[in-house]
Formats: sequence, C-alpha cells, structure tokens
Amino acid sequence: MPSFQAKLKVTGLKPGKPPEAVMAAAVEALETRHHVESSQLDIVGGVPQISLRFLVEARDYRGENSEARESAAMMRDAVERVALTGNLYVLRRSRGKWAPV
Repeated sequence: MPSFQAKLKVTGLKPGKPPEAVMAAAVEALETRHHVESSQLDIVGGVPQISLRFLVEARDYRGENSEARESAAMMRDAVERVALTGNLYVLRRSRGKWAPV
C-alpha cells in the first residue's frame, strides 16, 4: 500500500479548544478512511506543524494520489473546527523519498 504524509501548519487555537484537540481531530478524520501509521507535532520556522503518515489502498497511481489529497483536505476541515490553519502539504513516499503530489 502506498504511504502518504499530510503536513498542516497550525497558526492558532480557537477559543476554548485545548492544544491536544488539534491532533485528535486530525487523526480521527484520517482514520475514517485510512490506516494512520504515525502522527507528530513539529515546530517549523516558529510555527507548529502536524504531520500524519497514512496508507492508501493500492490501485492506479493517479487515483491513489487523488484519494490522498481528498483525505488530507478532509483532515484539514476537521482541524479547522478547533484551530486556525495554514498551508497543507501532501507527500507520497517513493523510493525512500517524500515527493509532493
């Protein structure tokens, strides 16, 4: 199964929402469609960024990429209920390297 990664900048929390709600919303949204392999929080250039690795069911290359992008957008929508977000990046693992899709 192809491995993908969604990276989402988090620029702030919505009032009354705890920081842990961000990752919980992201993982919960992706798990409705895919197996989430890992999740982590990094600080990139002083801005929090969540990263989630997930697997997409194998089929045609273009369809896999499309499904990964749709799922990442769905994840961002879920996170936006609890936080303000910035850029979303979707990457695919190919030959040991991550490349944008």
